[in-house]
Amino acid sequence: MALVLREDDVRAVLTMPDAVSVLDAAFRRQGAGATHNQPRSRVVLPDARGVLHVMSAYVPGEPGHPERDGPGLVGLKAYTGVAGVVRFAVLLSSAADGSLLAIIEADWLGQLRTGAASGVATRHMARADASTVGLIGTGGQARTQLLAMCAVRPVRRVLVYGRDEHRRAAFCEEMSALTGVAVAPVHSAEEAARAADIVVTATTAREPVLRGAWLRPGAHVNAMGSNWRNRREVDDATLERSAIIAVDALDQARLEAGDLVIPAEAGRFDFARAIELGRIVAGSVPGRDDPTQITFFKSLGLALEDVAVAGLVYSLARERGLGEELRFLP
Repeated sequence: MALVLREDDVRAVLTMPDAVSVLDAAFRRQGAGATHNQPRSRVVLPDARGVLHVMSAYVPGEPGHPERDGPGLVGLKAYTGVAGVVRFAVLLSSAADGSLLAIIEADWLGQLRTGAASGVATRHMARADASTVGLIGTGGQARTQLLAMCAVRPVRRVLVYGRDEHRRAAFCEEMSALTGVAVAPVHSAEEAARAADIVVTATTAREPVLRGAWLRPGAHVNAMGSNWRNRREVDDATLERSAIIAVDALDQARLEAGDLVIPAEAGRFDFARAIELGRIVAGSVPGRDDPTQITFFKSLGLALEDVAVAGLVYSLARERGLGEELRFLP
């Protein structure tokens, strides 16, 4: 029997600290070579009226616990974006016998796992005393990015820039109440970045919104808004000033990380500089060598993350008796 989990079920069980913990374990497994992640593929509909995205992965261990011994989970996420509406679903199966464990509505799951991936990178790459966040973007992904930063560092101040003044103010009011941290609007991306120990870009920009010249020594950058090879949020100088550049998966980065692909194609960046986050989490390479270095994480969003977090959601939902049993693919 497969368990059907709706958005309300996911929201009832999934927290940011738990998502960070399960992804930390999953990336540690990635660093040990024990996972398999299939990069995202896309089908663009005629007249570019929409896109189907599909991505899949294998994560070892037990549901919700990649660090344990166990046969693991295999799954895929498929989502469509048509006429401005995006619909997400995860199919989660047992790697022991192939049985379908769950069908999960995955909008909130995806937002939490994307924030949590940046949280893992920040935990292993940002200075331990990083307390000021500069956030560029005020959408749903910006919310979960900020929740992740607060989960892994002693954040005391957040400076937020978004193009819409009213939306920016409303975002700051909401997130101040939610996090208990001083979240304040600023008038430019530069103002947000120059004062920050951690800079997060969470936008839909096609051209850079962050300039490397604005970064202070010791800053850590999470760039997560773009996963198309023709879009970028950071300029060449951001990469040039970064001592350590991490990505969630190298093969996927070469396909769709416009922040890296665009300068690489112009001869301004060498992919040999990029390392997978899993190697840092596993301790194979350091996340930073000294407190003055600038570090950079390019997040694309992996199926590995979806499967690991879906396993956690499935495990917690089973414990709490949530969801609807469905006789499907016995």
